[in-house]
Amino acid sequence: MNFRSLRDVDVRGKRVIVREDLNVPLKDGHLGDDTRIVAALQTLRWLRERDARTIVLAHLGRPDGKVVPQLSLRPIATELGVRLGGRVGFAGDCVGPVAEAAVAALHDGDTLLLENVRFHPEEEANDPVFARALAALGDLYVNDAFGTAHRAHASTEGIAAYVPAVAGFLMEAELTALGRLTNDPALPFVCAIGGAKVKDKVGVFSHLLQRVSAFVIGGGMANTFLAAAGIDVGTSLRDDDLSPAKAIIAQAKLKNIPLHVPSDAVVSTAFDADASAETVPISEIGARMILDIGPQTAAAYAAVLRDARTIVFNGPMGVYEKPAYQNGTRTVGEAIAEATRNGAVSVVGGGDAAAAAHELGFAAAMTHVSTGGGATLEFLEGKTLPGVAALERSAQEAGIR
Repeated sequence: MNFRSLRDVDVRGKRVIVREDLNVPLKDGHLGDDTRIVAALQTLRWLRERDARTIVLAHLGRPDGKVVPQLSLRPIATELGVRLGGRVGFAGDCVGPVAEAAVAALHDGDTLLLENVRFHPEEEANDPVFARALAALGDLYVNDAFGTAHRAHASTEGIAAYVPAVAGFLMEAELTALGRLTNDPALPFVCAIGGAKVKDKVGVFSHLLQRVSAFVIGGGMANTFLAAAGIDVGTSLRDDDLSPAKAIIAQAKLKNIPLHVPSDAVVSTAFDADASAETVPISEIGARMILDIGPQTAAAYAAVLRDARTIVFNGPMGVYEKPAYQNGTRTVGEAIAEATRNGAVSVVGGGDAAAAAHELGFAAAMTHVSTGGGATLEFLEGKTLPGVAALERSAQEAGIR
């Protein structure tokens, strides 16, 4: 990947448009998880310290091109000001006279957050007129929103056609860390993969089968692989269509890549019947449902992971939100942390994997925890991310090869 970094440009006194992913949970105007705000701070502080006039673009929720007051970014401006240690201005629109006047009033070192770009239907349509209007607000565009890089929207892809574009520090860190998984990773390379459905991650399996040494599989997708191998998984969550799992099993067998699946499991009679949870061999699931990998499986997975030199954790091993079903994910996470302390490179995919890592306390021990959900998944599938491709095109136009 060839793109310019924020370090490659002079920002002093410049109007710098920064696309950040500030799509954080808000309830009654109060902030929930602040992970994405914290992740944006390095770029925003760097710009403020170098006297840039920073104009932040972001979205919140899915307003579907309409103004939805509950999805206003105004509370986020206040939170950013607290974290940055200085006032962050707010404009009630991201284009037009309101935005233009707010930008014109900026001084060196100021930071301004514009209203939710998704209040305009032209944003998700990647409308070129709208993209040009956004670009006209600044002298430079910085894409720091890896979590939206898989979207070809006006503020993530279209804008880069009208103003010089570079990567922010978070975007650069994400692409560097994820690139280590696909560009000559140190072996053994193990993928710990979970989540609900195999069909959602067929592309990840297919792409990583060209690179990994082994998979350790948990969550609902392990149930699908077990069912594809002819094992009765009772009432457990699994894909109805077993053909994708069977195809992956066949591909792995041809390449001699182990697909480790559970030998025991923590089961219950119903999702909310935690008191009935018990550990049984996979052959004894009966009419119950699997809600976590069992301790024997967790120990076996941990042994594989401790010997790895490159690891990607791309989904929890069970229903980690419930104490009765946390052991599998926690044991796997602790093994990855141990491998990392011993020199392995470990990357946690975004979404549920990152949430589990933070919830169970092993996120800080990882080499990198991605802020992307869909973007991380598509990167691991080998897909081109529109937001990244736009940065590469801008670098080519600037003569960077």
